Amino acid sequence: MRILVVGGTGLIGTHVVDVLRERDHVVTTVARTPRAGVDHVLDVETASVDDLRPLLAGQDGIVYGSRADEQRVLRKPILPVLRREIVDPVARAFTATRDAGVTRGVILGSYYTYVDRLRPQWRLADRHAYIRCRLEQAAQARAAAGPDLPVAVLELPFVFGRAGDRLPNWAGPLDRWARSGAPLLVPVGGTAAISARSVAEVAVDALEHARGTDIPVADENLTWHEMITRIAAAVGRPRRVTRLPAGAVRAGLRLGGVLQALGGKESGLAPDHLADVLLAELFIEPVTGRPLDPALRDTFAAPPPADQYPR
Repeated sequence: MRILVVGGTGLIGTHVVDVLRERDHVVTTVARTPRAGVDHVLDVETASVDDLRPLLAGQDGIVYGSRADEQRVLRKPILPVLRREIVDPVARAFTATRDAGVTRGVILGSYYTYVDRLRPQWRLADRHAYIRCRLEQAAQARAAAGPDLPVAVLELPFVFGRAGDRLPNWAGPLDRWARSGAPLLVPVGGTAAISARSVAEVAVDALEHARGTDIPVADENLTWHEMITRIAAAVGRPRRVTRLPAGAVRAGLRLGGVLQALGGKESGLAPDHLADVLLAELFIEPVTGRPLDPALRDTFAAPPPADQYPR
């Protein structure tokens, strides 16, 4: 098949390109910044349907891997900004995809849409602009694509790994914390984790089988205690990790929400509504069973630059 990979030089996109080529597919890459391996330089956040159609002509599939930072703090309201970054570009891309006769697509989405299905009583989409936009992204992409173009949404948890200088956007802060002398304090609860290579293999499988479903993926389920313990070991500073009482976590997050509100700001994940998520063991079953440790070691092999926040 011929596959267009949007974000093809990012952390996950690079691995998707590798797996596609290993399986003898023909790959075309799109990214906003010129660099080695980029076939077309285009900012998909502002590109029109007319800009995208020529890139999709003759393609069989598309992998849409551009991302947004859910932790970024902006002036209120943040929802229109996230819609411009997350929802609108995907709707345009899949309109162009349908017009070009492409037969299948994959979006690299978020684990939070899986959590929203798992725990509807938390009303995550009402409380967190980022999660609301991720749900809208999937819905609008599928509406634009139409019934004859299956679109799989990979619901990604913490993704570990490295692609050249590309790292997860959260790697820098966690790396510096683990290397510092600061105490390692974590909530109870836990999350799922996967390597960028595993994501790529699932994405290519979804393309090859023209899947059109939501696909939660994980290599391992980890408590926060287990994750930070392994990160500390990976950076060469193994030490005790202490679990915080749930009340302390809730109080700290409420304070964060108050401080944001006083400054007229907000983030994609509202801190005052985040405690339930952090304190629960939100695991994915089944897991792939692929080993996570090599990707974890790659992520924390050396301190990333202070400004390393790849897109």
